[in-house]
Amino acid sequence: MRTTRGAARNRAKKRLFHDVKGFVGGRRNQLRMATETLIRAGAYARRDRRVRKREFRALWIIRINAAVRQRGLRYSEFIAGLTKGQIAVDRKMLAEMAVNDPAGFDAVVAKVRDVLGKPAEPPAAVSP
Repeated sequence: MRTTRGAARNRAKKRLFHDVKGFVGGRRNQLRMATETLIRAGAYARRDRRVRKREFRALWIIRINAAVRQRGLRYSEFIAGLTKGQIAVDRKMLAEMAVNDPAGFDAVVAKVRDVLGKPAEPPAAVSP
């Protein structure tokens, strides 16, 4: 008796077409194009999960730099002071503090100034 893979093939196609639901044109209803598109979508998804991490780190650095410059330091000096003073706060938390907890961020900047031996400066005026 001849063996076929009808049921298994139909299940696989049904699963594939379920995964490509919402794609445009032939990408959603032509088997070969749907398969290729799904593979490519998975590759983009994997790549962009890593890109997202890079972009968030860059955003945190920009926010920290802006907040530190308002307090009279540069980002590189600030990070060097954190390292030298063994202050273990990551960039995500520092950026969050800079935006939502200015008093706490001021305390961290003051500690860094002490470590670096820099005198406290009055906050820089922000120009419009």
